[in-house]
Order: sequence, then structure tokens, then C-alpha cells
Amino acid sequence: MDAADTTVLLDRVRGTADALRRGSAEVDSGRTAPDLGYRLVREAGLLTLLVPREFGGEGLSFLDYTRILETLAVGDGATALGLNMHYAAIGSLCETGGSELPAAADRFRSWIFREVVEHGRMFTSATAETGSGAGIRHIHTTYRSTDDGYMLKGSKSCVSPAGIADHYVIAAREEGTAIADEVSHFVVSKADPGVSFSDPWDGAALRGTRTATMTLSDVAVPRHRLFLGEEGLSLFKLVREPHWTVSGCMGAYLGIAESILRLTVGLLRGDERRRSSPALQADVGRLAVDLRAARALVHSAARLVDEEKGSLEAHTAVHAARYCIAELAPRLALGAVRLCGADALRGPGPLERLLREASLCSVTPTRPEESLEYVGKSTLGHNMFDPQTFDW
Repeated sequence: MDAADTTVLLDRVRGTADALRRGSAEVDSGRTAPDLGYRLVREAGLLTLLVPREFGGEGLSFLDYTRILETLAVGDGATALGLNMHYAAIGSLCETGGSELPAAADRFRSWIFREVVEHGRMFTSATAETGSGAGIRHIHTTYRSTDDGYMLKGSKSCVSPAGIADHYVIAAREEGTAIADEVSHFVVSKADPGVSFSDPWDGAALRGTRTATMTLSDVAVPRHRLFLGEEGLSLFKLVREPHWTVSGCMGAYLGIAESILRLTVGLLRGDERRRSSPALQADVGRLAVDLRAARALVHSAARLVDEEKGSLEAHTAVHAARYCIAELAPRLALGAVRLCGADALRGPGPLERLLREASLCSVTPTRPEESLEYVGKSTLGHNMFDPQTFDW
């Protein structure tokens, strides 16, 4: 997509972000269901951003996608994070556009893109499980082969947007194995018999993601819904294309951080005495510099994914950026409270909500310490393309 088209798209996303902002407090409080945010995302045509142009999508680069997600998250971080789960599920497939695939993989790719482009279907990734997080080597969900496909059994935690997405990309190990050396992904529909969801997570923040536990009770999956038509690809893809698992959400967290800084500045501008204080100016300047530095690192990492996807440098960069933004958002939130004082937290205001949202940046996969471990191992010369290097 050229610069002019990207500018038009960003303007459209800003309009959606403004609409999301007006309803975000109602969704966060539980007074309004989160369906509205996802409906606005669908209506704005944001489900086809990364689908290659030859398949009817916009064909955005990873950098442009990161900027789009950042813009959307300034309006509502929860909806932006939910949208990212759609691309966490199909993003690696979108990057195969223009590549020749084996027949089964090509049919699978075409089916996915038809679902998104022609039918407006939303996908989401469902990997995490209680006790193992997003690590797939220790998952309990299993599959077994049947005459016409596969049978899946297990449960997934922290699935979002649960019950709103049409299709769920499920990671499962073969039945009868203990630690999964080979893991496969399957597409499960919310309408498949045996699929159920718990009540939405009643968390302290980001209720708008509509996160819940998904249970799979002997769910029959036809053979054509095996991801790329081949078993055992999951660890291979995770090691060689980690940016969707690690850093697809970076733009959303940048948007949350930007919202915190904007709100802080807005609250302080109304107090001329404090606004004129050199000490306060330096503190705000420090927050602004931290945000600019994080944005530069995130955008640089996203650009490397576009230019050198699959390289060790790109992989290390996305882990470094993920660590940086996970540390930044909570620091900005605490800085905002310190600068604006207790009055800024009076009642369920926007800063109180953003403070809660920022705290989750450091606990959602991949966790900051895991990204630091990756950067450390890479710097020390470990083989980062060997699945055994990681306890994933």
C-alpha cells in the first residue's frame, strides 16, 4: 500500500478510534457489552488489513499494521488488542501471499482468505492454557485422527474475543504424547458441536477484549481445517516467525501509552502554576522522551520484520521492543499519577482505567522476562533457530 492509501486508511481508523473512545468507559464498567467495539472494527473493514491484495485485502506491511493498531488503541486499547488476536491467528498466513504452496496448504490459505474477505469472518488465536500460559510445549489439549479429520479435546484460557470471533486457531498435541515435541494447529468454529465458553473474564481491566475460557468436548474438525494441511508445524513456525506471538500487540500497547501521556498533559494544562514549573516540565519531558524512544524501537523492529523477516536480527529486535513497551506503559501510568495527584484518580475516570490497562502490559504473553531471555541468549550466541533452545 502506498503512502497516500495508508494516510486514507489511518484517517478511517482515527474515526473508528474516536467512536470507540466514546464508549470505552461503558464497556470497561460492564454497563455495555464489548460487541460494539468489534462491530465497529468489522464495519470499518479492519479485518482484511494484512490479507494480500491478490486475495482481496489491503496487503499492509507489518510496520503499517503496527501503526494502525497504535492509532486504534489510542481510542480503545481493549478493542485493538482483540483485533490483534485476529491477526495473530492469520498473520503468518497473510505473509505467504505471492508464495507458491503445496496443494493442501494452498487450499487452506484460499479458504481462510475467502472467509475473511468475502464473508467478513473474524479469527482469533487460542493457544494459552491454565498453568502453561502461551507455551505450546506443555499444552494439555489433544487431538486424534479420525476417518474424515480430527477430534479435539481440552480447554483454552484467556481466549479473546470469546464468542465474538467466528473461528479459533487451536494448538493441540497428538493424543498419547506427554511433552509435545510436535504441535499442530486447527481451525475450530464457534458453531462446531462441543465448543463452549465460560462467562467473560471479570478482570480488573481490558474487559472490552471479552476474554473467556474455551472448552472443547470431542470437537470434530474436518481435515481441511488442519493449519496449512500438515501436522507438526507449530514449533517450527514459532521459532522461525516469532513476531506474531511476541510483538503483534506492540502497536496496541504503544497506543495505550500514548493515551496515558495525552491524558496527563490534558490534566496538567489546566493548572498554569504547575504547568510553568521547570521540575514538572522536566518530568513530563522525560515521559515524552521515553514514549518517543519506545515508539522508535517498536517501529524499527516492525520495519526489520518487513525487510528481513526470519532473520536473527529481526527476531531479536521484536523481543527487545516487546520488553521495552511492556516496561514503558506501567511506568508512564505511575508517572501520570505522581504528576497529576490523587484528584486524577477520583472515581472511575479515564486515568484510573488506563492505569489498570497498563499494568497488564507486563503479564500478557510474551512476558518481559521471556523477551529478555531471548535477547540474552541471542547476544551470547545460542542457536535461536533450534526449538530445544526454548521451553516453549
